[in-house]
Amino acid sequence: MEFIVLLIMVVILYFLLIFIFDFNIKKLKSIGEDKELDKLTQKYPENVEICKEYLKMLNNDSVVIEEDKNSSTTLFLVMSNKIFIADLKDSYTRIQTIAHECLHSIQSKKMLWFNFIFSNVYLMYFFVFCILGVCKLVPYKMLFLSIFMVLGFVFFAVRSFLENDAMIKARFLAKEYMQNKMLSTADEIELIVKKFDVLNDIGIKCTNFQLLANVFFKIVVLLVIFVVF
Repeated sequence: MEFIVLLIMVVILYFLLIFIFDFNIKKLKSIGEDKELDKLTQKYPENVEICKEYLKMLNNDSVVIEEDKNSSTTLFLVMSNKIFIADLKDSYTRIQTIAHECLHSIQSKKMLWFNFIFSNVYLMYFFVFCILGVCKLVPYKMLFLSIFMVLGFVFFAVRSFLENDAMIKARFLAKEYMQNKMLSTADEIELIVKKFDVLNDIGIKCTNFQLLANVFFKIVVLLVIFVVF
């Protein structure tokens, strides 16, 4: 019975969070599409060159840069100390997206490694107890569920800090970069940065919601398994 009550509470909280965070992925994507700003940022160098210049500004010359034009994801991997750049040439958001990943590369290595290792342990715990739950081999379900919930919120706390920190600072790094390059007028830079502000306002909310939703989803899966089996 307690698992059914928890399941109902988690589902209610999930929909409450959608309302609180005003989650709207379509709106976020539409803000990221602006032909006028795309045209304004075409004058800037290729993605790899921008990345190198950002890293130079951040005094970080140890990162390996790799561009994959077949990928849609730009990310920094701490285990290989490498930034993977997706095909962002046609979007004005590339100026800030690349800054975001470069900022990840100078964050606390202790925290980055903890996030990497802890995330994998968290996922392993989830899959193992899903299997054990289906096989009815979990003797103290509430105990293991409580541990999993604690792990989930630690995962959220660390990951959300890393993402929020990079998203907030990327706007300022991108603006400084454009001012230093002097390829755009002050008015053009202000126009681009204002759009970054709008994008970040929704993007930060969406990122935090998605991280929380990820935690809630796994809790719901375990609860359903414990109720059914």
